[in-house]
Amino acid sequence: METIVFLDHGTIPAHISFPRPAFCHQWHQHDTTTPSQVIARLQQATIAITNKVILNSQVLAQLPQLKFIAIAATGTNNVDLDYCHNHNIKVANIQGYATRSVPEHVIAMIFALKRNLASYQQDITNGEWQRQQQFCFFTHSITDVAGSTLGIMGNGSLGQAVATVAKALGMNILFAEHAGATQCRDGYHPFEQVLREADIISLHCPLTATTKNMIAAPQLALMKSSAIIINTSRGGLINEQALVDALLSRQIAGAGIDVFTTEPALPSNPLIAHSQLPNLILTPHVAWGSDSAIQTLVNQLIDNINSFHQGSDKNQL
Repeated sequence: METIVFLDHGTIPAHISFPRPAFCHQWHQHDTTTPSQVIARLQQATIAITNKVILNSQVLAQLPQLKFIAIAATGTNNVDLDYCHNHNIKVANIQGYATRSVPEHVIAMIFALKRNLASYQQDITNGEWQRQQQFCFFTHSITDVAGSTLGIMGNGSLGQAVATVAKALGMNILFAEHAGATQCRDGYHPFEQVLREADIISLHCPLTATTKNMIAAPQLALMKSSAIIINTSRGGLINEQALVDALLSRQIAGAGIDVFTTEPALPSNPLIAHSQLPNLILTPHVAWGSDSAIQTLVNQLIDNINSFHQGSDKNQL
């Protein structure tokens, strides 16, 4: 009998229907799990489910029963895949489940920033409209989304889905080649060229040693002063202090951030410390989280576990 432990079940909203695996098993779930609790909770587990709880080599080496890790997300940077491959621990992730939810969140942030919605809301709250004595007032620039150029970094299912929606809105698309690449693949444009030419940058890359801080002060300095940047991928892709500095100096026009280097973000995080900036929109890692997307994730998660038990390698890494 398999023993299944879900380390951070609290990442799934309570109103989402959650089926159980089809085979005989013991099920244990915890809303949250701290690093000091991981080994004890997984000591008898043959199957572990994690969304964001870290399973590194030091932890995995102390879990002799573990055969399978089901990641309840697409990102895999919280699991040591090399260790798993070398010790016959199978790993599967969730793929292609948020291709509606993430693009809609990206587009919502784009419209909010391009039309300065937060700034106008702030003006009304502060009584500016009443002081203007006009039926309308224009204290902030409003720029069109149609006709603008969207630079996309990451050409996977989410990058492609964002491009599809953006094209339908009349945007021009530039897919960026990897930073530092000496040649461009077909359909891609040099990384720095995209930074210079795009009115909007949207990130859809995994977090790796080569992509960490891929957007920092030098890259922000290349962007137009009217440009905005959106990150619904991984927090570590952007140097957060450099981004705040660029917003404060108006080096760029705005940013929409759904992901942070540490989650939940600490009060000391520069983005949190400057959360009242009208040209900065922050959301708590929810771009992926429409009800339909979460239900798809849950169904695929259980399907991955069933497939492993049946000897299939579905979505295995």
